[in-house]
Amino acid sequence: MTRVLGAIALLLACSLASAGTAVAPARVAAAPPPPANAPFALVLGIAQDGGYPQAGTKEDAPWDDPAARRLVASLAVVDPASGERWLVDATPDFPLQLHRLDRAAPVASTSDPSTAGLSGILLTHAHVGHYAGLIHLGREAMGARGVPVHAMPRMAAFLRANGPWELLVRLGNVELRPLAADTPVRLNDRLTVTPLLVPHRDEYSETVAFRIAGPRRTILWLPDIDKWERWDRRLEEVIAGVDTAYVDGTFFADGEVPGRSMAEIPHPFVRETLARLAALPAAERAKVRFVHLNRSNPLVRGDAAALAEVVAAGMAVAAEGERQPL
Repeated sequence: MTRVLGAIALLLACSLASAGTAVAPARVAAAPPPPANAPFALVLGIAQDGGYPQAGTKEDAPWDDPAARRLVASLAVVDPASGERWLVDATPDFPLQLHRLDRAAPVASTSDPSTAGLSGILLTHAHVGHYAGLIHLGREAMGARGVPVHAMPRMAAFLRANGPWELLVRLGNVELRPLAADTPVRLNDRLTVTPLLVPHRDEYSETVAFRIAGPRRTILWLPDIDKWERWDRRLEEVIAGVDTAYVDGTFFADGEVPGRSMAEIPHPFVRETLARLAALPAAERAKVRFVHLNRSNPLVRGDAAALAEVVAAGMAVAAEGERQPL
């Protein structure tokens, strides 16, 4: 009977994940509800830079099924008490993600319309899925004024030196704000963001993860890294210091991109992360949520077998629209 009940619970978790609902291990007790005006993080996308489906794909791509589409990985940080909103990365899906943010956390009446109600954008690195959406702030589109863009030194220099991004700076559509590794940035009285350097094919800029801390909880947003072994931090220790950890789940397993050497695009495979963290206590594993899923990753299309592996390991897959209190 115990085995039957366990199987039913696993099938239910997989069913929820396939429907776009975040998967959380059932054995982890739910936290008490946060105050109504508590700041929170909102997942706006979970796919790799090219989105899902991706340009050029034909077979099994859900072009005609909007519910099956996945936007490029991005996170919003919202403080309902002040009406402030920030984006982590400006993706190619920026227009739709801003619209979804407007629906989930409407712009405060006191917000400056020239900034679309954004108090800032924090950039992780200079791969196109993470900054290309800035173009929508320009005069050809929103014509924004003075949107703060927080960037590491090489990232800021790249934007200043290369068109069309330098035009955004020159025309005042954006204002670049400096970031420094391991140096907290106070967004407001209740929210702090700290960039953490990670190794990741840094052709044009550094790459950072963000540790986002609120009054009660802290989350990690780490969509891109080469391999855990190349990081000068231990993943297990970073997870121990947060309440929820969104981590790189680009590829599920080796060999899933036919005709390409995956050594050229190194990421920690989901199966590698599952194995690495297997010895952690259940409560620690339950913090982990995979994000930045490539079109080749079975998790991005809700594959039941792949989801079952993640759930059985006590971890989860991020879902668009999920909220994490801070």
